Amino acid sequence: MSSSAAGSGTILTVTLNLALDVTYVADGVDWDGVNRVRSVHRRAGGKGVNVARVLAALGRDVLVTGLAGGPNSRAAEADLSAAGLPAALTPIAAESRATLAVCDPAPLPYGAAPAGPVGGGPASDGTAPAWTAGPRTALFNEPGPTVTEAELDDFLRDYDRRLGDAAAVVISGSLPPGIPAGFYAELAARARGRGVPAIVDADGEPLRAAPAGRPAVLKPNAEELARALSAADLRAPGGAAETGGAQAGGSEARGTPAGVPGTGHAPITDALAGAGVLRRDGAESVVVSLGADGLLAVTPEGAWRAAMPYRVAGNPTGAGDALVAGLALGLVEGTPWPDRLRRAAALGAAAVAAPVAGDFDEETFRRVLPGIRVDPVGP
Repeated sequence: MSSSAAGSGTILTVTLNLALDVTYVADGVDWDGVNRVRSVHRRAGGKGVNVARVLAALGRDVLVTGLAGGPNSRAAEADLSAAGLPAALTPIAAESRATLAVCDPAPLPYGAAPAGPVGGGPASDGTAPAWTAGPRTALFNEPGPTVTEAELDDFLRDYDRRLGDAAAVVISGSLPPGIPAGFYAELAARARGRGVPAIVDADGEPLRAAPAGRPAVLKPNAEELARALSAADLRAPGGAAETGGAQAGGSEARGTPAGVPGTGHAPITDALAGAGVLRRDGAESVVVSLGADGLLAVTPEGAWRAAMPYRVAGNPTGAGDALVAGLALGLVEGTPWPDRLRRAAALGAAAVAAPVAGDFDEETFRRVLPGIRVDPVGP
């Protein structure tokens, strides 16, 4: 697969909390006993690294930036080099973190199995499967190193210099201890000042502060959005009403699958309200991931929902990063929002079907893409 030549230039990814990702695959994990690990994967990780891997696989020029220190970072940098991913990481004194994912590929039933591919596509009669088989994955993430003010200044000098060759910048993942919550907003603002659109994928206070930097796209998932915003935020002017989207009980709220955390109302209505708050506070567009229920985008051109045709089985780690890669690609190519969302959602699903974060399954991508419905969300 390759991307269009439109929107030439490097996509910069920022990973301030670089990791050495370790994935254990073990059958039938016994959380109270000894387990035999079937396979082990070790590679450079962090959300920005995963985004860069997907973009590179799509034929896009990328540059991995961020902070790196200690033996974990040396192993991660060696992996980046082996993968052919260009990197310009600012050295720090403290040790970069490690993360551990324990993946049990035992199937999880959700209902009666259909006569068709289990979790991999529609049943033979064309209907969506009533069964999803897939692994269980537990994540153990270290907090990361403490970063000094001088090290952060070194990073900013390098970041400002590299913005000159960037078509877009993706700022994603957790912040290491000691970095202020508003730092992602500062990075987005610096990019905007140079005419470079920024995508921010963050959680908690960094997400809540990010609109101040006026990013081109903010990409929370439904849980992150609910954590970042209070009930008072959602009731304030500029919430759901400013999106031009559905109100509670409207056509988009009815029939929405349950189970997406929010404020206690229909998930689509919650996401619309939250997106309205983030746009009111400065974000140009907001894309909310609803997991297996697809995506909601609220933009200056309108609001859309991308609905998945069926659930894809696999490891969800890194699915959001593949989705962000699709959004970044659409941003630099100027792809219309409905097509942008369809490709991003398909990449997220294809990443679930891949065993390790940062990869995606091309067959799944091709199979799921045509079945993704993108509909306007309106009153």
